Amino acid sequence: MIHTILNSEVAASFSWEYFAWALLLGGISAISLPLGSALGLMVTPRPKVTAALTAFGGGALFCALAIELVAPTASALTEPAQHGHNPHDAMYGLLSGMLGGGILFFMLDQIINAHGGFLRKTASTIAYMSMRRKQRDEKVLRQLSAVSILREVPLSGVNKLVNLVRPRTFETGEKLFEQGDAGDALYFIVDGRIGLEENGKHFKDLEPGTVVGEIALLTGATRTATAKAIGRVQTLSLHKQDFDSLRHEFSELDTAARTLAQSRMAELKQHHDATAHQVTQWIEEARLAIEAGAELPTEGELKKAKEEHSGAPLAIWLGILLDGIPESFVIGATLLGVLVAYHGEPALLSVIPYTLIAGLFLSNFPEAMSSSIGMRSQGWGRGRILFMWVVLMVMTAAGAGLGYAAGEYLDHTTMVTIEGMAAGAMLTMIASAMIPEAVHLGGASVAGLSTLAGFVASVAFKMLE
Repeated sequence: MIHTILNSEVAASFSWEYFAWALLLGGISAISLPLGSALGLMVTPRPKVTAALTAFGGGALFCALAIELVAPTASALTEPAQHGHNPHDAMYGLLSGMLGGGILFFMLDQIINAHGGFLRKTASTIAYMSMRRKQRDEKVLRQLSAVSILREVPLSGVNKLVNLVRPRTFETGEKLFEQGDAGDALYFIVDGRIGLEENGKHFKDLEPGTVVGEIALLTGATRTATAKAIGRVQTLSLHKQDFDSLRHEFSELDTAARTLAQSRMAELKQHHDATAHQVTQWIEEARLAIEAGAELPTEGELKKAKEEHSGAPLAIWLGILLDGIPESFVIGATLLGVLVAYHGEPALLSVIPYTLIAGLFLSNFPEAMSSSIGMRSQGWGRGRILFMWVVLMVMTAAGAGLGYAAGEYLDHTTMVTIEGMAAGAMLTMIASAMIPEAVHLGGASVAGLSTLAGFVASVAFKMLE
């Protein structure tokens, strides 16, 4: 015990040699970043291969965090600790740090994504596009809720209904339809006003939220008036053939349509507003029925998103840096912990936290490969992409050195809390980016088995220590 304490005091004094070790280990764990990027720039693996590698890296990193960061503090509650500090204080610090790190990562990630940083990863890109689609769908649902007959569509058909509606914009004086035209579509006025004319005489203006041509969906009758845009008008249109396909697929809608068609023409021409409660209930139920939007975004959507975020390159780089900061600090801090607990004169190979380094190395490779493929598809130059990952490798090495140096001047509980923040941030990143990306690209089976393989591989490196 005396030997351990004396050795701890020696290890706790700052050493440039140990600092260099921290830099080296940080560089080794991050060298897979430019290697993975180079592979992604040279070849484009099949989606299932990318998914398997991503999930494998996620499992390896998860194992490294559990064994190297969480397990030592947790086991100190039941076993004698060599650091001589209160194990319960350390555990409280670890738990609070993990929660704080996860929340902080989430907040910073959201800020960066809002400026275009979501383009750095497939998972974040899918999440961003899904959010955009969800916002669009909810807006459409609110507009469609004004039409009572459309609320007869079963929840299973809500997503199809939303996708069938098409936005249309009319300029000043442009006609939506003319008197005598065949009734082939329904229009929902989203913004602007529409004037109705009968035999060339204006008789009514329609405001936003109003429906034009509802009866045409049921009867196909000719228009009894001319609808003309007063200023710029934005609408949503539903073609009769799409409405008919819904009627054939959903008997409830067909029954409601037939009942409405048999009513008097005068009643059909009136727009019946539902009560506020009915509308709100329908929107809520319909929103829950819409799919989460797990589809990959189209090239057009990606191009539009890129054009909307002129600062995307910087945001993407900051996002990548955000992913790498926690792991770099942990490397140096973990090395210091191993040095403190080591008996005798330490040698580099005898104090390397193999499980942690292997987990980080294995997780960095597919992350860089996948992100580089995405950046390349967005028109980025190969040299620019590779340079970003090389810079991140250097900064990871520097962060590892900083983690070692910081440990020299901070008490044990504070260091455990900081490590907990890093672990929380990385766990949040695994759950929100790596695993979802693997599931999207390869399916649940590929993602599950590959995650397990990565976990097992990382555990195996423990035998080298």
